[in-house]
Amino acid sequence: MSARIGIGGAAPPPPPITHRVSSTTTTTTTTMALSTTTTTTTLTRHRSLRFNSLNKTHHNKSSSSSSSSSTLSVKAFDSSSSSSSSSSYPPATSTSSSPVGYKGVENLVIIGSGPAGYTAAIYAARANLKPVVFEGYQIGGVPGGQLMTTTEVENFPGFPDGITGPDLMDRMRRQAERWGAELFQEDVEFIDVKTSPFTIKSSDREIKCHAVIVATGATAKRLRLPREDEFWSRGISACAICDGASPLFKGQVLAVVGGGDTATEEALYLTKYARHVHLLVRRDQLRASKAMQDRVVNNPNVTVHFNTEAVDVVSNSKDQMSGILIRNLNTGEESVLDVKGLFYGIGHTPNSQLLEGQIELDESGYILVKEGTAKTSIEGVFSAGDVQDREWRQAVTAAGSGCIAALSVERYLTSNNLLVEFHQPKTEEVKKEPTDRDVHQGFDITLTKHKGQYALRKLYHESPRLICVLYTSPTCGPCRTLKPILTKVIDEYDQNVHFVEIDIEEDQEVAEAAGIMGTPCVQFFKNKEMLRTVPGVKMKKEYREFIEGNK
Repeated sequence: MSARIGIGGAAPPPPPITHRVSSTTTTTTTTMALSTTTTTTTLTRHRSLRFNSLNKTHHNKSSSSSSSSSTLSVKAFDSSSSSSSSSSYPPATSTSSSPVGYKGVENLVIIGSGPAGYTAAIYAARANLKPVVFEGYQIGGVPGGQLMTTTEVENFPGFPDGITGPDLMDRMRRQAERWGAELFQEDVEFIDVKTSPFTIKSSDREIKCHAVIVATGATAKRLRLPREDEFWSRGISACAICDGASPLFKGQVLAVVGGGDTATEEALYLTKYARHVHLLVRRDQLRASKAMQDRVVNNPNVTVHFNTEAVDVVSNSKDQMSGILIRNLNTGEESVLDVKGLFYGIGHTPNSQLLEGQIELDESGYILVKEGTAKTSIEGVFSAGDVQDREWRQAVTAAGSGCIAALSVERYLTSNNLLVEFHQPKTEEVKKEPTDRDVHQGFDITLTKHKGQYALRKLYHESPRLICVLYTSPTCGPCRTLKPILTKVIDEYDQNVHFVEIDIEEDQEVAEAAGIMGTPCVQFFKNKEMLRTVPGVKMKKEYREFIEGNK
């Protein structure tokens, strides 16, 4: 496929980096199941600043399209005790372990993830800038960008056999973390680049910095059909990779709207599960790459309809999607195409809303940069990736622009005598014997976390606790975002809840019986009763409050 991809291969699995957790040097030990080695990292370069409690109220936001190339993210709190912010964020605590010259203002904040944001983080971290990266959470799409909703990436240098988009982003993320980047899955809510040092806020933290790299990418567009909202996630989706394997679409006739690489890729992917796929193209030809065009045309399970647009959704007497009303743009004739699902692949809108009125944008909202550079109209503000690239929009070009932006930041900070270096920590390996949980392979109701339908059936009938079920699929990027977040919440209620992960491809019967229409999806059960279904990725606060009220 001709999916977006980054630059260069990622490093081997890196050791974890310890987050700031006290006013003294901290050691964090992470044990992977069935592993006999634990990596311990002694962190001496962190600006030992901490929120002892971050129980701020999150704002609930509706789940965004998972095909976004990056994400608006945010708030790494201002570590300066003399911050001029008037907000009620928890205070910072400076310590003697801070580098010489550090005054509570960060070198660099990177807003957004994906190939551009992660590449910028890798280069900046290796330059000892200790960048703070706000990957995003919901606004603008899933952290990791469009590649989180991409299947096989075949044109990424260094992977002759290809690699899935989520796997590639996971490697890039871990590589950035390995070199010292500090990552937060939070949405940016406010940016001020009119006054230096710059200010960035989220619902959790505020931070001041000398330089900013905006790598917020773009968000998938919608058709705005009359009944679109009614059938969103009930037949309409913007992510074939996330939802294509759900029981709702398996073995059905489906449709995809669009004529570019995204649409053709989704159409081909859906042929793995659908009986047949119709590709609706407004123009008289495809805009996709030649390789993708050839694959679509030569696939007997795909029918291409040129000069055709979707008008609305058609439903049956059970209020289920039964087809789409389409119009021939040459004749004006309308007809109903019998399909059970409609997928969008019609492009994106740049995620630059928070910078409107502060830096120069073009008529479509793309950030304007000086040709051949990452410099914006504001000194100290740089941009990379799809939010500033309206022409190429490939992951390899996004990653390249991330590299340029990071190198430009280092040069800018040095020339203005603003750079404070944070040197890399020393690491050592500590041998550790595997615990009973590490080697346990059978079902044990005393354990909190489980996987598969056997465990779910046993818990459903035997557990007195609240049961949290996470439905995932192997190629679902948002699933990878939600799982560690949900796991942290489950850990808080370890003895009051049971957690089960269900792969809807492995356990199709369970997913179908549960009425799962897309992934990720969370369901809560207690005393053999289903209490609530939570589709998509939500804030931790929402899961936490429900568990607290029903444990």
